Amino acid sequence: MRDIEIEDTAPGKLVSYGRKPYYRPDPLPPSRELAVDADVYDLLADATFWLGKLSGISLELDFPPVLYTSLLRKEAMESAEIEGADIDYNALYSLETHTLDETAVENHSESPSSRAETKDTREVLNYEQAVRDGIEALNDGNNISVSLLHDLHETLLTGVPDDRVDTETIGAYKTVPNNLGSFLPPVPGEVNGLMDALVTYYRTGGSYHPLVDIALFHYQFETVHPYGDGNGRLGRLLITLQLYDNGLLELPNLYLSEYFNRNKAAYVDRMEAVRVRGDWEAWLSFFVEGVAQQAEESVDRTLALARLRRRYEDEYGGVQYAKNRLACRLFERPYVTTKTVADALDIERSTAYRAVDALEDDGVLEEVTGNERNKEFRATEIFEILERPPQTY
Repeated sequence: MRDIEIEDTAPGKLVSYGRKPYYRPDPLPPSRELAVDADVYDLLADATFWLGKLSGISLELDFPPVLYTSLLRKEAMESAEIEGADIDYNALYSLETHTLDETAVENHSESPSSRAETKDTREVLNYEQAVRDGIEALNDGNNISVSLLHDLHETLLTGVPDDRVDTETIGAYKTVPNNLGSFLPPVPGEVNGLMDALVTYYRTGGSYHPLVDIALFHYQFETVHPYGDGNGRLGRLLITLQLYDNGLLELPNLYLSEYFNRNKAAYVDRMEAVRVRGDWEAWLSFFVEGVAQQAEESVDRTLALARLRRRYEDEYGGVQYAKNRLACRLFERPYVTTKTVADALDIERSTAYRAVDALEDDGVLEEVTGNERNKEFRATEIFEILERPPQTY
């Protein structure tokens, strides 16, 4: 974004700062009335419908927490991938399983590649924890506040490898200017006032439909870019918390980062169009359409998991053989070792081996390490549903 591209209709102005001016956005709400036309209202109705359906099935289905965690994990993975992380479900569940399997931890390969993979997973696990912390804070009666933002930022960046953190200021606003390509966001001295105004706008109820106000908030947050690093991750996380805070989500099982990840160029272009000439409507349409699409996709994926669970219960839920018990327990822990199976089912290790082998023969489990020892298995069809690309758009 070049300085001369700022038009009179832009919701902000350029302020001289050394060799290059920075952009200072006007506070919300936008100074002109938004042209929320019939198309936008249709998108809002669509998004509200699918969010309501997602919340409804979240309440109706007696799902083990791990499946909702898996959908939260999908959002965390997509968010990390936007920032350049290279990870997959296997790495995350393997790391988690190792905490339950002391033998696997002791014998786990310590090759440079496996260490790097474990470090990369920290971003995703941090994101999951930050979402949980945010939901817990809201449930405890706290508001979305500057203090909460700082706490979440600290959670997001703590323990992340140095080569993936571009700031020394964690849990506090930036102390040196940061750049988004050629765009210079507000400098540190401006951040406190701009963020106080933004949080106040949200906490006083905004001016529009909640989804519109969340879209406005996200634009403003990313434009202010208040932290030295982690703004994208925190900004996307705040969408989930605000949807939950407004009663539009029953559980944090909407993975909007998938939509942003698949439409990166449009995401950047729509935001820049607001900064340059005040084209709010294109940004709102893009954002609300993304919420609608991802809510429908999350409904579809959740129902697919529910159908699979019912099928396993029909096929394996009768006789209490170890194999049958394990098949039904996969929805509580879809990534296992023979040791974790033995511990979970309270059976001998030899019995666990036979149960795992039987389900591997059935195609229910698949071995993922290729090792002769310390094998790890994942529930094939569960992960196919979790990892598949969008089916509804």
